[in-house]
Amino acid sequence: MNSMNYSNQEIKLRKISEVAEDLGFDIESILPHGHYIAKIPISHLKDRGSDPDGNLILVTAMTPTPQGEGKTTTTIGLGDALRELGNKTAICLREPSLGPYFGIKGGGTGAGKAQIMPAEDINLHFVGDMYSVSKSNNLLSALIDNHLQHGNELGIDPRRIIWRRVIDLNDRALREIFIGLGGVKHGVPRQDGFNITPASEVMAMLCLAEDYKNLGERLARTVIGFTYRGEPVKVEHIGAQGAMQILLRDTIHPNLVQTMEGTPAFVHAGPFANIAQGTNSAIATRMALKVADYVVTEAGFATDLGAEKFFHIKCRSAGLNPQAVVIVATAKAIHYHGGINENGGLANLSKHIENIRLFNLEPVVALNKFAGDKEEDLKAVVQFCEKQGVRAVVATHFEHGGKGALELAKAVMNSLNDNKAHELNYLYSLEMPIKEKIITLAQQVYGADGVDFDRRAETDIDLIADCGYENLPVCVAKTPKSLSDNPKLLGRPVNFKITVNEARISAGAGFVVVICGNIMTMPGLPKVPAALKIKVLPDGSATGLS
Repeated sequence: MNSMNYSNQEIKLRKISEVAEDLGFDIESILPHGHYIAKIPISHLKDRGSDPDGNLILVTAMTPTPQGEGKTTTTIGLGDALRELGNKTAICLREPSLGPYFGIKGGGTGAGKAQIMPAEDINLHFVGDMYSVSKSNNLLSALIDNHLQHGNELGIDPRRIIWRRVIDLNDRALREIFIGLGGVKHGVPRQDGFNITPASEVMAMLCLAEDYKNLGERLARTVIGFTYRGEPVKVEHIGAQGAMQILLRDTIHPNLVQTMEGTPAFVHAGPFANIAQGTNSAIATRMALKVADYVVTEAGFATDLGAEKFFHIKCRSAGLNPQAVVIVATAKAIHYHGGINENGGLANLSKHIENIRLFNLEPVVALNKFAGDKEEDLKAVVQFCEKQGVRAVVATHFEHGGKGALELAKAVMNSLNDNKAHELNYLYSLEMPIKEKIITLAQQVYGADGVDFDRRAETDIDLIADCGYENLPVCVAKTPKSLSDNPKLLGRPVNFKITVNEARISAGAGFVVVICGNIMTMPGLPKVPAALKIKVLPDGSATGLS
């Protein structure tokens, strides 16, 4: 045991070897990164291939406020509570990005007494996974421009290169840039830009890969642009897949840490929840299911974005079958979406309950209690959920840790029995045309009347189909602030359509990205970034990290 002080809380962490032993791993085979972090070789997944899976529990949410409703905190608190009840439990989360950490959102390790540890290390450089993804991505960019410089044998149209460079920081000045300036020796001039690292397709591929071989195949088939004739150019045409994969050779191994209460937590990779699937790696989730009876994971944003993509993209690709779903709600969010009435915030919550039922699962509502919440408000939400035939539980894990989520854990365990006989229902078949897939999601999941396709979107979709990618799932990128594509439409909007502006192919990841509205893949910093509050003290400790 070792004591650490986080936000005036004295935390006693176990050595990572003890945490690994709890899950049945041979401690001689794990790859430690210090005393409290380890990578678990993917060979463990193959060794346990015939073992039965544990129960997979997804944590999602109602439409959030700009501050968020504590979905990660609830995931951690629920995991701690399940372990407190004597269950062999593991948690699966995404790796945090430095962009939001130094920007406005803060870290991605939970809060209060429901956190994963060591929080500062996880939020900062962790084990270098983000850097490996960035380097793999940017190596491909360098090889593309090198190919242009040395004769462009493939006939790549520099105006139609869709592969962009990445950096794991918020820097709006890099969104659109010109490269290759300064003369013949400095490359072919063209327009380019940067995304933040979690928006890289390399990250999405890493999260969906089955093993080394499958990751290499995904990298090879990735489309980087088009020729002058309009034919897709893939990574395998450049010949870059081997070099890209060598930079990810260690990154593919899941990372094991722990919560404040010692519950094992796999924290591995972190794709954007808009431009990609917004969940941790399939390898980490599958490994956790082989070594734990209960696995709690989360998907970015609310049911209309995170949960839908979790089901249609991750579960479909990795063969996962979730047995329980938790919808995180707060009195704050319900007031934000129109108040505690059945035409306002409660209608928003009701739609998210409906969305989970579309996939043939019965959810539990976790009413995450914040300081200052009124008891009558919490009671009204619980009673509303009862009318919907859904169990709602007030949870206080932020203040009390796992003990504050014990009733939630019991409700989730009871819901497993209701869902065990249910087969996950997909809302569209892969053979369905791309437009029909989008319309299906818009009408059934968002509650829209239909979809308007811009002329550019029509052209993009036709090109994607002509190139042979029509049988892929769709990944809709829209605002997380509304069930619609308009962030100002709160509550449960009615009588609206969504507008599709463009479509992009992510052939390596295995989905078509559908852009609705102005989606930023490179965020900017706020007027007063969190980075300005951070200081390193003479003893090497830091203040201002959140």
